[in-house]
Amino acid sequence: MSRKQLARSGGDLTRLGTDDTGATMLHLDMDSFFVSVELLSRPHLVGRPVIVGGRSGRGVVVSASYEAREFGVHAAMPMSRAMNLCPVAEVIPPSHGLYSSYSRQVFDLVAEVTPDVRQVSVDEAYIDVSGAVRRLGSPVEITTQLRAQIQERTGLSASVGIAVSRVVAKLASTRAKPNGQLLVPSAATQEFLDPMPVEALPGVGEKTQEGFFRYGIRLIGDLAAVDEDWAARVFGAHGHQLWRAAHGQDSSGFDHQAKEHSISAENTFGEDIWDIAVLEHELLRLADKVAYRVRAEGKVATSLGLKYRLGDFTTLSRSVTLSAPTDLAREMYEALRPALRKLREQRSQGVRLLGVRAAGLSDFAVTGRQATLDEPVRSGREAEVALDEVRRRFGSEAISQASLLRKRPEA
Repeated sequence: MSRKQLARSGGDLTRLGTDDTGATMLHLDMDSFFVSVELLSRPHLVGRPVIVGGRSGRGVVVSASYEAREFGVHAAMPMSRAMNLCPVAEVIPPSHGLYSSYSRQVFDLVAEVTPDVRQVSVDEAYIDVSGAVRRLGSPVEITTQLRAQIQERTGLSASVGIAVSRVVAKLASTRAKPNGQLLVPSAATQEFLDPMPVEALPGVGEKTQEGFFRYGIRLIGDLAAVDEDWAARVFGAHGHQLWRAAHGQDSSGFDHQAKEHSISAENTFGEDIWDIAVLEHELLRLADKVAYRVRAEGKVATSLGLKYRLGDFTTLSRSVTLSAPTDLAREMYEALRPALRKLREQRSQGVRLLGVRAAGLSDFAVTGRQATLDEPVRSGREAEVALDEVRRRFGSEAISQASLLRKRPEA
């Protein structure tokens, strides 16, 4: 739903009130994060339509400035479609390491407020400030100070929703964009929710929306007005969760989580790849990228995932549970390579996309990493850690494993 639609869907926000008692859940969402980071070094592009993403034939939009969004451009849109909608847009290729750096700065500031954080992406998190009120002031005061500190430290702006639950806080942060904050007092929760389209609720996709429409449920208030048991009977467990959300209630408790549950990387090829040698080379490159991020987080992975998308967009996935936790690219690669080879043998189509995911993350300091029986005295981990230091000083592209520096096999 667009910002204009949201603006039309609600009432007069000034009527919501100023009582933030009990509204201790914040939803922080950085404003057009990837674009904003790129514009820090390109101030001449501020105020113009800007898109971050790949320019190849199969490139997609990673992020779009608000000026580009006015043309209908949005994240995950094919770049070709985005350029048709907004041909005057400036396109900037992604700088992945740069985003992680700024994300860490933002969430280091959040950690100074409270450890009760559920980070859901590189630029978004739920923050429970109930334990910080006595020390730092009211939720509104905490939010104001935090946004100012983020702006001062990073040069980036954040929008924050303040409410009694995650679902309401998220909807409030959307209403606050860009560069604003919005309080929804406990007593005004239903008044805030009722006028919004039902599809504004997180988890309402096209099929769910169509199901609601068949019963005349078009607004959140319509869903809130139906009987709870009826919602559960007709729409199942998901419908019951959405009924609770329509009343401003979260479906589960707040789980404190300072870091993401998994770390992943993927690549969409410019043309379908058939050669297993090319795919294995890309698998090693992705494993190297993921392992670097796992080590940077001070984590080890206990399971891995492989994403394998064919030319017709059929997407297959395979998971591997490791015999011992790891943070090494070579071990991730060796664990996933059999699955890659088997998929290539079973499927006669070319490969459009390949992805690697590290999951089941735990702290390296607690879990450690078990050396293999045939591992040399000077282990592969020492070599990869040495590469990390060079990358931190000179950039992620400054150095890589020797096998990745060799020219990639031709497709």
